[in-house]
Amino acid sequence: MGKDSGQISLQGRLTIETVPKLFEVGLQHLKRGDLRADFSQVEVVDSAAIGMLLGWRRAAHLGQRDLSVVGLPGDLLSLARLYGVIDYLNLQNG
Repeated sequence: MGKDSGQISLQGRLTIETVPKLFEVGLQHLKRGDLRADFSQVEVVDSAAIGMLLGWRRAAHLGQRDLSVVGLPGDLLSLARLYGVIDYLNLQNG
């Protein structure tokens, strides 16, 4: 990542109730530069988390930014596989 990189550490629940605010935080980072999102402290996810990642990936692509995600919980990876978007999201557990 370049010198304008930002990092956010997500924790707790990534659900329809919490994702909208976190989505906006990520978009603000992507407007300024690259984004590294750490999911290692996330305990619960639902499909809203996939929507958030899809939105971030699109914003990163449109803004020619780099988005990296680390520490993905197994539940999130399973949802991405279920919805057939894991390749598009370029997700890895690491």
